[in-house]
Amino acid sequence: MVITARCAAEDGAARGSMLVHLLVFCTALVAVNSGKHGGVDAPEFGEPLTNLTVPIGRDATFQCTVVNLGNYRVGWVKADTKAIQAIHELVITHNHRVSVSHSDHFTWYLHIKNVQEEDRGQYMCQINTDPMKSQMGFLEVVIPPDFIPEETSGDTMVPEGGTARVSCKARGIPPPRVMWKREDGQEIVVRDQNGSKTKVLSYQGEVLKLTKISRSEMGTYLCIASNGVPPTVSKRIHISVHFHPVIQVPNQLVGAPLGTDVTLECYVESSPKSINYWVKDPGELIIPSEHHEMTVRQKSMFEAEMTMTIKNIRREDLGSYICVAKNSLGDVESKIRLYEIPGNDRHIYQYLDEKTTSDDEYGTEMYDDDDISNNDDNEKSNRVPDRANKWYSNDGKIVVMSVNHAPNVLTATLTITAILLLPTLI
Repeated sequence: MVITARCAAEDGAARGSMLVHLLVFCTALVAVNSGKHGGVDAPEFGEPLTNLTVPIGRDATFQCTVVNLGNYRVGWVKADTKAIQAIHELVITHNHRVSVSHSDHFTWYLHIKNVQEEDRGQYMCQINTDPMKSQMGFLEVVIPPDFIPEETSGDTMVPEGGTARVSCKARGIPPPRVMWKREDGQEIVVRDQNGSKTKVLSYQGEVLKLTKISRSEMGTYLCIASNGVPPTVSKRIHISVHFHPVIQVPNQLVGAPLGTDVTLECYVESSPKSINYWVKDPGELIIPSEHHEMTVRQKSMFEAEMTMTIKNIRREDLGSYICVAKNSLGDVESKIRLYEIPGNDRHIYQYLDEKTTSDDEYGTEMYDDDDISNNDDNEKSNRVPDRANKWYSNDGKIVVMSVNHAPNVLTATLTITAILLLPTLI
């Protein structure tokens, strides 16, 4: 019986093929035997050939067990191409990644190193009996997922209220499954044709479509492809939602006494990010300084808090302030009015005087800022009498009271204390 197979040959860059008789196995002539061989039982396969699943780049080994081989020969053929791989211990194929080995002529191995996609297919282990005996195993070459760049979206910009459509196309064997998630862990808002919203933590499919998109849906989305073959791959796609700036002012009227510090606040929402600054009505741009401390704190991708602290408020600081936000889609402003809350700069200093008699136990000093200039208000209202003052004693242990409590103090001490105005002490 004559059985043919295709033997692939390579000569440099040229390749060809030729039909050969399996009886000669390309280069080795082996007699065909049938039934008994010298009175010995004919060879049989000891166990089936196992199918293999191997990731690309790894090694694959088929194992063929033969009982009573005797003088027969074992051959390996790639069944789908009829290309002979090896005959007994001789490698026929010109594929340098293929080799053979055996264990005491009982177990025969076909080794394929660094498996490639073209190695996928049916492999046959043959014994040259008459009729020929063979068994087959399948080599499946699996490939981890990878994205197809030309079919995968990049970062996307869409106006608020519009539709964002991003896609991820992945290849691999078996075909990968594509899933979407938000990088920040928030839910994905999916709307149907009727506009009904559904919130999901993950979305299955190669295309993610976000209709009537809002600013809260802005962010980075992860496209994740997996097919059970490590590693799983992911791609980051940022969706920017652009809109006109918006300003919210928590307090449009802010009051404070002169000489104190006050902070004005504006909350800005904008995308792309806005340029933020302050203006003193009617249009004087305010430059950051020791008197005007300004900060902008980014709270999210599109939210920012802008503040301005005015130090040691003076009368000329009173009036209207405008916070302004500008981006490529427009500008917006909001006004804050700063007004004076009447301050309480009148104080009573009360302290022990060891030098006074028992009838004059306490010394009291009182002054009113109406008697002194504005420039000296803060300095004198906060001034502690020095040791040169005859009323100073007890290591400067002073009790400062607001003027609201002054009537009670004066009622108790008018008959035994002296009331002086600061200008007479300085």
